[in-house]
Amino acid sequence: MCGIVCVANLDRSSKSSASAITRALIDGALSKLQHRGPDSQKSWLNDNATVALGHARLAIVAVADGEQPIANEDQTVQIIVNGELYDHVRIAAELKQRGHHIATASDAEIAVHLYEEHGLDFVQHLRGEFALALYDKKLDRLVIARDRFGIKPICYTVYDGRLYLASEAKALFAMGIPNAFDEQSVWHTLNMQYTLPDRTVFANIKQLPPGHMLIIEDGSFAIHRYFDLDYPIDNAGPGPTLSPADEQEYVEEFARLFEESVRLRLFSEFPVVCHLSGGLDSASVLAMAAKNTTKPVHCFTVTFDQEGYDELAIASAMAQKAGGTLHQVPVTALDIIEHLSDACYFSEGLAVNGHLSAKHMLNKAIHNEGFRVSLTGEGSDEVLAGYPHLRQDLLSLAGDTNKLRDLHAANPMSKGIMLAAGQSLDLQVLQQRLGYIPAFLQAKGTLGYKMLSVANADFIEPFRGNDAYGDLLDGFDIAGQLKGRHPVNQSLYIWSKTALANYILRTLGDGVEMGQSLEGRLPFLDHILFEFLRKLPLSLKINGAIEKYILKEALKPYLTTTIYERHKHPFVAPPVSRFADNKVASLVRAKLSSKAFGDLPFYDQNKVLSLFDKLESMPDDERSAVDPVFMTALSYLALKERFAL
Repeated sequence: MCGIVCVANLDRSSKSSASAITRALIDGALSKLQHRGPDSQKSWLNDNATVALGHARLAIVAVADGEQPIANEDQTVQIIVNGELYDHVRIAAELKQRGHHIATASDAEIAVHLYEEHGLDFVQHLRGEFALALYDKKLDRLVIARDRFGIKPICYTVYDGRLYLASEAKALFAMGIPNAFDEQSVWHTLNMQYTLPDRTVFANIKQLPPGHMLIIEDGSFAIHRYFDLDYPIDNAGPGPTLSPADEQEYVEEFARLFEESVRLRLFSEFPVVCHLSGGLDSASVLAMAAKNTTKPVHCFTVTFDQEGYDELAIASAMAQKAGGTLHQVPVTALDIIEHLSDACYFSEGLAVNGHLSAKHMLNKAIHNEGFRVSLTGEGSDEVLAGYPHLRQDLLSLAGDTNKLRDLHAANPMSKGIMLAAGQSLDLQVLQQRLGYIPAFLQAKGTLGYKMLSVANADFIEPFRGNDAYGDLLDGFDIAGQLKGRHPVNQSLYIWSKTALANYILRTLGDGVEMGQSLEGRLPFLDHILFEFLRKLPLSLKINGAIEKYILKEALKPYLTTTIYERHKHPFVAPPVSRFADNKVASLVRAKLSSKAFGDLPFYDQNKVLSLFDKLESMPDDERSAVDPVFMTALSYLALKERFAL
């Protein structure tokens, strides 16, 4: 796990010194990624200095000989990789048998030789989470690739005749790229929380989408997709009824594949720890990790000081059942506010809940204990349809209003973020183009209504007549990836391209993990496991009121009864807008009253403060629903201050 930097002249025919890339430029960018790679920073330039690669290393595998860039036998192919490529020992042995010389024990090296074997199809043979840049000297070809789900980040820009690319935007700014907010992206976040999938909140800085490659060759610049979710076409009717024997066969195969995914991710020259909450996902990962190790697994769990949000007792019982060693990370409302600036800086994203600060503190605690690798449960709800908003989609399809009411009552912590709460923006474009409105986008519509209520009218005026949700759909292959699919799978597709890639993985995941030099590994987002799960009958994922049914049945012997019987409980922090601590209220109001916040062009400071002053008279559920408005506003303030925007 590392940080990468790449710079390439788009016109590489020029031999003038003015077009030459300097090592100092790359080294300056790498210095901004030292948190991603504290062990070493190394750069490489091609012969005429028109292409440069830089790598900041966090040594986990092949500690002794795994420095990058790594080359092939004749030095004509160079590569830098951020992430982990699993099962590399077996693959390296096969490559040796086919005549390749394997010079290191690094997992990254297999990508070089797979490229020699398969050309641009080499990415199809990579199993893991990765962002990489590969330069082929013979073809003068630059290849950039991002893993299938977007676990590892890549952002880039084209500026003054060059492609600039890095793991984080702060490295681009260090190379002289102008830093400013992207006003259109800000407008999108105020409408629906997220930027468009290929954008960032920074002007002219884009993301390479998950499952895509960027290729520069023969003067051309092209981006193409090598992987997509490809959910099966949904045939009308309930489908075949599974026999108990068929169901058991599916459960056993899932258990085998999931255990294999966890076991592969335990490969490390350092101890591997687990993030642990009171939820099914992290408990399942811990259970399989414990089964495949001989020493007790260290587990780290966040504790909160508000009833209903703290999961210590549940996590403690699970750690005990798995024979793990539990570490507690207490987080208060004051901690959430005081750590938000660092969390936003490292993640380069926005918080809608205090869980971003909590994740930052969790990873900091793991780092301070000397660990470098952690397994997490992220991605489970995406591959197993675990979210309450997906059950809402299913119940809405059936027209079951009573169960819909029960679902909302049973998930108060999801209101306003994953389930709708209050008045909404107009979402008819979704109905018109999809034939239904995904429940999670209903929630974003109600959140957007609240966000825009405190926006600066002058900022919003140029976007009048635009439709943020239409913009979102414009970026999807509706005919190829959504049409004919079950609504639950359509919702999962859109969620995976927005919430999963841009928030859960980038902001809540890699951003605050690598901000503390910690590699997160995600067993549920193994693409071999996904290929099995995406074709499963929906009843094995949502079985009546039971979500992630196949996971519960496969892991039942390893789970506590409480976790086995518990419904989905998202990892959320107590809303700071409830202000149980007057010191927190004073601190938040001071930030929102500051000149720096007033200088943000997209907020109406008076409207924000007016809403803030109404909090005290609001019931708790309304306070919770508007909490994302204040967390987003504080996040934008943090980004403005930390990046001098």
